[in-house]
Amino acid sequence: MAQRALIVVASLIVAVPSLASASQEPAPTAAPAGTPDSQYCMRIEPITGSRLETVECWTREQWADAGVDVDKDWAKEGVAVIEPGSRYPVRS
Repeated sequence: MAQRALIVVASLIVAVPSLASASQEPAPTAAPAGTPDSQYCMRIEPITGSRLETVECWTREQWADAGVDVDKDWAKEGVAVIEPGSRYPVRS
């Protein structure tokens, strides 16, 4: 009886992590393509003393002028892309 219980527990330990990893979608590694006027919304460091998350939306050129590589930082900080003429951002 104890041996059966041990086998059941061991099989669950092996099965559960593989099921959990299969259900997760891979995170995008680079920012989605857009036009030169597309705005990329990314999280930035909050002002000292604030706990509120700050999101800025700038074009690729504006991010580059600020020293940010959109493709490199998108997987960690990317929030959405706003296409020119669109009323709503496209979520990543």
